[in-house]
Amino acid sequence: MNKLLLSTILSASLALPAVAAEVAAGDTLAENQEYTYWLLDAIKSMDPQINTDVEGSGIMRSLFEGLYNEDQVGNLVPGVATSYELSDDKTTYTFHLRDNAKWSNGDPVTANDFVYAWKRLADPATASEYAWYIELMQIVNASEIIAGEKPVDELGVKAVDDHTFEVKITAPLPYFPSMTTHASVFPVNKAVVEAGGDKWTEPGNLVGNGAYVLKEHILGEKVVMERNPMYWDDAKTIITKATALTINDNNAALTRYLAGELDRVDIPAGQYPSLKEQYPDQAVSVPQSCSYIYMFNLDEAKGPAALKDVRVRKALSYAIDRDTIVDKILQGGQAPSYNWTHAATAGFEMPEIDYASWPQEEKFAKAKELLAEAGYGPDNPLKLTLNYNTSENHKKIAIAIQQFWKSVGVEMTPNNMEWKVHTDKMQNQDFEVARYAWCGDYNEASTYLDLFTSYSGHNNGKFFNDRYDELMKESKTAADPAPLYKEAEQILAENMPFAPIYQYTKVEMIKPDMRGMSVNNLMQNWYLKDMYRVAN
Repeated sequence: MNKLLLSTILSASLALPAVAAEVAAGDTLAENQEYTYWLLDAIKSMDPQINTDVEGSGIMRSLFEGLYNEDQVGNLVPGVATSYELSDDKTTYTFHLRDNAKWSNGDPVTANDFVYAWKRLADPATASEYAWYIELMQIVNASEIIAGEKPVDELGVKAVDDHTFEVKITAPLPYFPSMTTHASVFPVNKAVVEAGGDKWTEPGNLVGNGAYVLKEHILGEKVVMERNPMYWDDAKTIITKATALTINDNNAALTRYLAGELDRVDIPAGQYPSLKEQYPDQAVSVPQSCSYIYMFNLDEAKGPAALKDVRVRKALSYAIDRDTIVDKILQGGQAPSYNWTHAATAGFEMPEIDYASWPQEEKFAKAKELLAEAGYGPDNPLKLTLNYNTSENHKKIAIAIQQFWKSVGVEMTPNNMEWKVHTDKMQNQDFEVARYAWCGDYNEASTYLDLFTSYSGHNNGKFFNDRYDELMKESKTAADPAPLYKEAEQILAENMPFAPIYQYTKVEMIKPDMRGMSVNNLMQNWYLKDMYRVAN
């Protein structure tokens, strides 16, 4: 959504054109409209209010539908909502819902389904890691409900009638409509959830309102989805069946792609240049709103003593040769990173971070100096363990950083584990240093910077800074939050609760007969309903 447009609307009704799988002029549809793609990790949950994974969110967008979706370049388009009105004080949104939206069991989708889902997200009993998202949306009473200070029924949402959903927020938030595309605020069917208990998300039980239904889910092996005939826009939905295969080995996944078993796969580190030369119409590298870091555990009780010293944290960050990682290891157009927010984020102004301009030799020298000041050296080497989830790319980066750190006297032991174990350990502060990445939930800097607030549900390193919290709270009501974001980034650079490493590009192979893949959407949010296959 154009931020300027939203910020100038005082009291208006905003309707946007609907977008589905519009077949481009000249395209002839293939007879086969099945799609098979790669997942690195198992999908931990099919519950929109519980899922936290980027790969899981892609599946959520097929099985469920929120108020709004995104088009091929990231603009808002109608989902269940066809339009909304914004009050004069910009704190009340009234969403008008389409009257032909149905659940996959034939029930009508109503405003009460959104009320139930949003309250469920905020409810401490749900124990959602994304509860903080409803707080970031500035929904009235969200903070108090999450803290257990008010009952969940006081959340600022209500069903005016079956097709009118009203949301009250505490202060104007220009990017609020864009936040409704996130899976955590997708509706769920109350009767189905309560009847199914922990098993409501299993195939045969799961009832969604998206363009697809879940037919099969074998954890860590595959997810199979088929078209939902009850979906309001099923007539324009083309892909008939989608299969997502979990393959932990990226090289093995690429082999299966080249053998014709997959239609889309990420390219392993270092292989983009040769694959682009061999398959110029299939190898793709485009910006993606994600940042790759090594997070430090600063938890008072569980974090290692060494990492509580900012000199040690800075030394570890300085001693990472980012240019070598992106130019020699990844080779897919990624950018070395010295900050947190992805540089391509709308409206974001990159701060000046001193060490970003230092030659690498100077960084190594400064790292050694800081470690010596902190009491580490040949007679007392700093020893750390790095946790990372299974991936050849993560492994290559870990081995490289192990050598960089060794050159300044740090002994690092890489510790590989599957995704679920890795994330569980992070959430429980059961780590010293952990590989981590964050992909933006919407195209605005707060989607990154809010993560390191004290009230964040994803601040797994337990970094706390009062001034940082003040800045991020102030940014919610600021006419221009950019200077506040810049200061917040400076606080991160000064305190170094993590070592930034690189900013993503989406580097992948896509079969040339596939269309509607949303590769030009910075968030890389894709919708299966928009895709189709053309005849060769």
